[in-house]
Amino acid sequence: MKLWLLRHARVELESGFCYGATDVPANAALTLQAAEAAAALLPPGLPVWVSGLGRAQQLALELSTLRPDLGDPVIDTRLNEMDFGHWELQRWDDIPRAAFDVWMADFAHHRFGGAESTQQLIDRVADALDALRESVPGEAVWVTHAGVIRAAQFVAAHGRGPIGGVAQWPKDAPGTGGHLCLDWSSGAKPPGAHCGP
Repeated sequence: MKLWLLRHARVELESGFCYGATDVPANAALTLQAAEAAAALLPPGLPVWVSGLGRAQQLALELSTLRPDLGDPVIDTRLNEMDFGHWELQRWDDIPRAAFDVWMADFAHHRFGGAESTQQLIDRVADALDALRESVPGEAVWVTHAGVIRAAQFVAAHGRGPIGGVAQWPKDAPGTGGHLCLDWSSGAKPPGAHCGP
């Protein structure tokens, strides 16, 4: 199985803000550019799942227009970005250092912002991956977010965990509008590197 992970384009929000679960729209022109790049890359006829957040759905809809051979995007809220609770729409620089220290001390289970922990994100992404592997024998596309892409990489390498700490959290995720591909076809755990069609 091969899973293409597409990240939404840059959002219409000044940089430096925390906006995980907040439904911030993406830049329309950059969304079209990302869709054009993905449309040129993806093999024909793949099923597409998309986050419940609008910025990801913008990309999925543009992609669907450019590539009608792909399946109609199916919304799956398990692909939503991590919920940062009361830190949503706060400047990262305004969040007290002590709040980050508490999170780093219990990276798996502390609910940063009071809403969702890293392990909860990993668990829901693992559930979505399990469901995907049961229903799709070949390749598929997720249109989603950086946190979900990192969680998928973690599950590919370590299973459900629990994650031992921030050192195990994948550092690399595609930039906004970019992509990553995980490939299980060789039977080995995927390295999380970019791959071609």
